[in-house]
Amino acid sequence: MPDIPSNASTAARRVELAIARLDFLSTLPSVAARLFSKLLQGRFSPSGVADIIEADPALTVGMFAIIGRRRMNMPSEKFSLRQALDRLPADVVRDAVLSVKVSRDLQIPEILSKKDLFLHSLAVACCAESIAQIAPARIDPQLAYAAGLLHDIGKLALQDAMPKSFARLVEQAKSAQSSSLAVERRQLGADHTILGRRLAQKWRLPEEIALTVWLHHSDTAAIAQDMPLAAVAQIVQLADSIARQSGIGQSGSYDSPESVEENAHALGVDIGRLEQIARNLLTQVAEKSNLLGLDSPDALADYGDAAGAAAAHLAARETELTAENRKLQAASSHLDFAADFLASIDPAADVMDVAESFAVRWQTFYQTGSVCLYLAPPPGTRTIDAAVVESLGQSSVVSLDAPDQAPAVPSRIAGEFAILDAHDHIDWLFDQLNLDFSPGATKLLPLLSNNAAVGAIAFELHYPGDAALFEEKFKTSSSIAGIVLDLALSGVGQQSLAERFAQLVSGYEQVAPSQTEEIPSPAASIPARSEAIEALAELAAGAAHELNNPLAVVSGRAQLLADAETEPDKKNILSQIHDAADRACAVIEDLMGFAEPPRPRPAKTDVRSMIDEALQLAARKTNAEHINVQVEVADNAKEVFADSAQIASVVANIVTNAVESYRGELGPIKIAASPTQPDKMVKLQVMDLGCGMDAQAVKKAAQPFYSAKIAGRKRGMGLAYAARFVQINGGTLDIESSLGVGTTVTILLPRA
Repeated sequence: MPDIPSNASTAARRVELAIARLDFLSTLPSVAARLFSKLLQGRFSPSGVADIIEADPALTVGMFAIIGRRRMNMPSEKFSLRQALDRLPADVVRDAVLSVKVSRDLQIPEILSKKDLFLHSLAVACCAESIAQIAPARIDPQLAYAAGLLHDIGKLALQDAMPKSFARLVEQAKSAQSSSLAVERRQLGADHTILGRRLAQKWRLPEEIALTVWLHHSDTAAIAQDMPLAAVAQIVQLADSIARQSGIGQSGSYDSPESVEENAHALGVDIGRLEQIARNLLTQVAEKSNLLGLDSPDALADYGDAAGAAAAHLAARETELTAENRKLQAASSHLDFAADFLASIDPAADVMDVAESFAVRWQTFYQTGSVCLYLAPPPGTRTIDAAVVESLGQSSVVSLDAPDQAPAVPSRIAGEFAILDAHDHIDWLFDQLNLDFSPGATKLLPLLSNNAAVGAIAFELHYPGDAALFEEKFKTSSSIAGIVLDLALSGVGQQSLAERFAQLVSGYEQVAPSQTEEIPSPAASIPARSEAIEALAELAAGAAHELNNPLAVVSGRAQLLADAETEPDKKNILSQIHDAADRACAVIEDLMGFAEPPRPRPAKTDVRSMIDEALQLAARKTNAEHINVQVEVADNAKEVFADSAQIASVVANIVTNAVESYRGELGPIKIAASPTQPDKMVKLQVMDLGCGMDAQAVKKAAQPFYSAKIAGRKRGMGLAYAARFVQINGGTLDIESSLGVGTTVTILLPRA
């Protein structure tokens, strides 16, 4: 760089242009060496390099710039660069790590090295974090740390853009025993706070950090009175004074640090506690310095070795990806077939409609002759359903007799994929079809789902030698059919389960106790109701287990196909299939939670404490600052014998419903606990004056997946879970409600 010109305005303009050309700040070779070594440690993840990024001003600035460009917001509850990194795609963070600039001006005789500045920045960051933890003003310590780390980015930028000139500026400051700020303004017509502010805006740093960069040499105490965001700058200014007095690193200023006592008084921080922070500061900075490798004896050699190893690793990975890409390109037409089949499936289609659709597409795509796809018969069944496609493309569904002496699907392919000569295994099928399948050219392979054949497909190849050539494609396509057919068959089974489910729900309603009686009558109704719930839960568990595995397979395979697909429309269809399967899996999880809840751990439980816990849960669920609730617990109803956590969850769900029953301003809720007559149970009632329910809604309110809310609601499991938890704790739950009047939920629990 040329010498600093004497004309201040010309100098200022040149400096501004030089700074404006900076895309990022450079880091030290030792830091780059640590980063590159992380790339060699298995699969890359942002969390694996978060510690290094959070300790390095240059990397932190770079990540904030990426976050800003992607218009992401920092976490609202607690400032955390680490959490923001976790929301970034791993490849974006990896590319930023690989493109990091490394300082090259190591041969320039420097009074102030980049390492000195890094150490000073780390000291200010650690000190600011500690001060924020004890300051009366509620400043997020992590925000204070980041602001302290980046407060001197203007100096780091000057050092990157004009290293020789910057070294002379520092030399002049040292000779005059003055601040770098004064020399910069005199020689450049600008200073590092102004330049840092502009860079902070360019790189979209959080506003509190940008203000700190700009104001940390100003009267922050006065500014913070009118500008609350400047309170972070006030903390960093105090941290800067302590760091300079501690002699950790070098800031480039040689005047006396600002008064710690005055700044501490302005912040309301105890001097004694600041002295303790100062004593601990060297240890804190040493830990960060070690993380960055700042004490490495030969940082350049370490950087060269790490960069070379990372380059070799990435080159090998590039070769692997290139080969994999070729395979994907070769398979793209094959994926077209799979996507076309999946897109053709109507959710309401019959199993054999699905089978026929697949058989037709198989013949078209693989250019085969006649095709026969048949399903394995259920145990005890002698009839086999089959879809047949003739050589001219005409298709039909037929029923066949199962073989007497052999399994319908040969044992050789009943649990694993293989291509067989069809006439060696299924002559019984050809004897029943009015088609001529060529003995030497007809192949047979299984339709597998979870390593079990749901059926098989026989097809006539015009060129039998192609069987080995297309084996992998045959395997993938047939497995897709197997999974989809298995899911369709499960749906048929679920139709029967659903009918039984509806019968049990109906039976459950019929044995429900009277809502006007304190203890259900007749006495037989309680066991009958309990048995109905248990039967309902057993059926729910069975349905969930039946559906869970095929849904998981469909979801996984659809995702794999979507990842490999390049055509937007087909990729969108596959993504819709994956999302629908995931939603179905979520329903299954709710069903399993209802069917198999955690076993209760009943104990003597204080009713008032349990209600207080429930109100805290309800407040979090509803985001209500205050719930208008009145609690009354009778002297002889203060304890129950139940699982406190489960019953607290029950009451929280009921209170949540009560809160949501008020349209507009939140109305009153009353919770009362009293003994029953005879004195064997505790009656816990939750009453509201909300919108209420009609008689039909009351009957169904505690059924799984029922909700009277509009479309787009959640799945309606709150009261179902509540009734289930009460039941397994030896109690009952009843609901009484009227439209426009309100709702009363009564829970009976065993007394302690």
